[in-house]
Amino acid sequence: MVDEQLITASTNLEGYRITKHLGIVRGITVRSRSVLGNFAGGVQSFFGGRLSIYVNLCEKAREEAYQLLIQHSNERGANAIINVRYDANEVMNGITEVLAYGTAVVVEKI
Repeated sequence: MVDEQLITASTNLEGYRITKHLGIVRGITVRSRSVLGNFAGGVQSFFGGRLSIYVNLCEKAREEAYQLLIQHSNERGANAIINVRYDANEVMNGITEVLAYGTAVVVEKI
């Protein structure tokens, strides 16, 4: 279990003062669907609409990258992460990398 931190996509935290920048932190994961998952996704895409098989895969990948980001920040001694972003790239057909990154900082309440 990771420690609770303040996390924002903004460059500051209202009501807090940044006392120390600890650098960029990141969490990365690489995911793919199984053959059965791809088959089910293909069937869903045939009928159109929301592709829940792939939505679930993407949500799990983002959550895993996010938790790894928090873990990396904890290892640096931060109590907050600012300017958080996500990035995703296809490594090869059917295999996707998801990266969560931001700036680890120490903040204190104003």
